[in-house]
Amino acid sequence: MSKVAVVVDSTAFIPPELVKKYNLHVIPQILNWEGQSYKDDVDITPDVFYTRLKTAKEMPTTSQPSAGEFFEFFTEVSKTADSIVAVLLSEYLSGTLASARAAVDMMPDFPIEIVDTRSTAMGLGFMALAAARAIESGADYKAAAEAARDFKDNMRVVFVVDTLEFLHRGGRIGGAKRLFGSMLSIKPVLHLEDGRIQPLASVRTKRKAIKHVLDLVESEMEGKSNIHAAIMHALAPEESQMMFDEVKRRLNPVEMYNTELSPIVGAHVGPGTVGVIYYAES
Repeated sequence: MSKVAVVVDSTAFIPPELVKKYNLHVIPQILNWEGQSYKDDVDITPDVFYTRLKTAKEMPTTSQPSAGEFFEFFTEVSKTADSIVAVLLSEYLSGTLASARAAVDMMPDFPIEIVDTRSTAMGLGFMALAAARAIESGADYKAAAEAARDFKDNMRVVFVVDTLEFLHRGGRIGGAKRLFGSMLSIKPVLHLEDGRIQPLASVRTKRKAIKHVLDLVESEMEGKSNIHAAIMHALAPEESQMMFDEVKRRLNPVEMYNTELSPIVGAHVGPGTVGVIYYAES
C-alpha cells in the first residue's frame, strides 16, 4: 500500500493528539515582531503571544513560508512517503498556496496534490482530517485530496471579533471593511465566504453577538446529522467554553473540539475573538 503524507500549515492548529494520531506534518507560518522572526507555535505559543500582545507597542506582522522552505519541507517529508497531500489555508488570506505551488514545480518527479481549503483554523483542520481518514481507508493521494475538497462548500466558519482593527491593519478585512467606520459601537459577526472574510451581522454587545452566532449555527444545522464542530478562540477561554457547552447541547455533534487560534491567526483577528467551525455530513 502506498504511503501518503498529509501536510498542513500551522494556522490549522489541529489538536496535538490528532496531529500525532494521523501523523500530520505541520509547516509553520512566520510571525515577525520587533525585529525577530518566530515560527508559529514552535518559537512562540498562544499563551506567550496573547500575553505579550496586550502590552505590545509594536504590532506583529506575518509571512508565509517561502517556496524554498516548502521545497525543503516537502523533500524531508518525501523521505518517508511516496506522495503528499498539502492542505493549506485560503489563497485569499495568504500567499502560502503560491509558495507551495512553486515548491511543487521544483519537484516534478514527486507526486504532490495541493488543496486550497478556502478556510483556516479548524476549517482547514477538518479538511486535513478528512484527507487523513481517507488515506487510512486506503485512498491514494489524489482521492485523499478530493476527500478534503468534498467538505469545502459545506464548511462554515463564523466568528465574532472585539474590534476590526487587527483585520484592517493586516489587510485581511475583506468585505467587512464597510463596517470599519462604526467598529467602536458594534461587535461584528463575520464569516468566511469562498475564502474571504465577509460580514454577517453588526451587534451592539459581545454577549448578543455570541448568541447570534449560536442561533445561526443551530438554525443552519437543523435537521442535519453527523455534525462536526470546533470552537475557536483568541484569549477568550471562558466564552469559548460557554460556546462549546452550548453547541454541544444544541447540536450533539459526533466530533467536537475546543481550540485556540494560532499566533498567526490571532495576529490578524485580535484577542477576544471567538467563533464556531462546523459542517454536517448529511
